[in-house]
Amino acid sequence: MATATSTKWVYPFEEGSMEMRDLLGGKGANVAEMTRILGAERVPAGFTITTEACVAYMNAGRQEPEGLDEQIDGALSRLEDHVGKRLGDSDDPLLVSVRSGARESMPGMMDTVLNLGLNDESVEGLARVTGNDWFAWDSYRRFVQMFGNVVRGVEGETLEEAIAEQKRTAGVELDTELSVDDLKGLVGRFKQIYTDKTGEKFPQEPRDQLAQSIRAVFDSWMGERAVQYRRINRLPDDWGTAVNVQQMVFGNKGDDSGTGVVFSRDERTGEPNPSGDFLVNAQGEDVVSGVRTPRDIAELKDVMPEAFDELMEILRTLEGHYKDMQDCEFTV
Repeated sequence: MATATSTKWVYPFEEGSMEMRDLLGGKGANVAEMTRILGAERVPAGFTITTEACVAYMNAGRQEPEGLDEQIDGALSRLEDHVGKRLGDSDDPLLVSVRSGARESMPGMMDTVLNLGLNDESVEGLARVTGNDWFAWDSYRRFVQMFGNVVRGVEGETLEEAIAEQKRTAGVELDTELSVDDLKGLVGRFKQIYTDKTGEKFPQEPRDQLAQSIRAVFDSWMGERAVQYRRINRLPDDWGTAVNVQQMVFGNKGDDSGTGVVFSRDERTGEPNPSGDFLVNAQGEDVVSGVRTPRDIAELKDVMPEAFDELMEILRTLEGHYKDMQDCEFTV
């Protein structure tokens, strides 16, 4: 094993701060700081696995350091108690995202998995508790797609072609126009592609899904793209990356939900007019992936006026705290 169990590898968001960037990574430190500033009701709960855990994992030949699994189990249990749901529960599942977060931003280089905790049973529970079959199956197809690509190396082009083929068969142009049956068909197709690629069935145990995803984020630190990026930008290999596990909130529940990226000022001129993009009925990866054309953030005022006003208030609060222009991801 890599090190002694006395080392603290996992920090709940409420225990971190912006001063802990080297340990928690940029994303983990800033989410922790936002939890302190904005309150837990505005920042989805979660925990950060430290950069030191990643370094210990790499130094031990891709072996998890002693005590890490137990600390993750403890943090997950506290998260479940906090939100009143259990990861992957068949009736009302807690779902989480797993994101990397190095101490310096490395745009597009590191990996993200959304909707973790869904399986053949919990997708039915999610559909029942939300009363929205389309949302549940769209979330499941996204998870199988991202897990296969990010965690197990299934080619993204193969998965995207399966979506394109499903849309051609259904006679529609947009992902959002697919029916529930279309989405169920995509899940089945994705799982078959996964099995063909890996020789294994798609994992149904949520804790196994989580463990594999955390390892994939650690491994992505030494991925070809990330290594090349560090060479170009003269960043050291021994920093490692943190892993952020966070309760999912959903922008793909219908036309009264959405997601986007916003700057607290005009990113070109510095004028105090927010700039950015958003999508209605979407998840975060849709905004940056190019799958759909985003809308200018100014249009959010007409589409969702209450959400726009709250977002502007949050941006003012964050800019006042950090004394600098803010770049934020948000979900309605």
